[in-house]
Amino acid sequence: QVQLVEFGGGLVQAGGSLRLSCTASGRSFSSNSMAWFRQAPGKERAFVAYISRSGGTAEYADSVKGRFTISRDNAKNTVYLQMNSLKPEDTAVYYCAGSKFSYIGSNNYSKMSPYDYWGQGTQVTVSS
Repeated sequence: QVQLVEFGGGLVQAGGSLRLSCTASGRSFSSNSMAWFRQAPGKERAFVAYISRSGGTAEYADSVKGRFTISRDNAKNTVYLQMNSLKPEDTAVYYCAGSKFSYIGSNNYSKMSPYDYWGQGTQVTVSS
């Protein structure tokens, strides 16, 4: 059984930082693209960041570009999301997602459809 489990959410003041982790079990994701999405109350789930199999390609939503960094450690089967300069509008449940594809093109990495595996989510709350 494949599981993605997120860690690292919590409450932080605006301007602060958090690092989210997503660890996979049940299979290796070292050959697969990974991503982070988030869902704020009353809103649809939205793309945050994408990373290819090797980590050589990383893409970000405009709203987090320059503040968030996605990375991965394939030996640990773990993907990270370093979030700096957090804003109240970053408050959401953050979800880790894994795809069967090693690389997803620019037209599709921000969509939910290429991702087959999802974590249960971790809450991030940024206070003003």
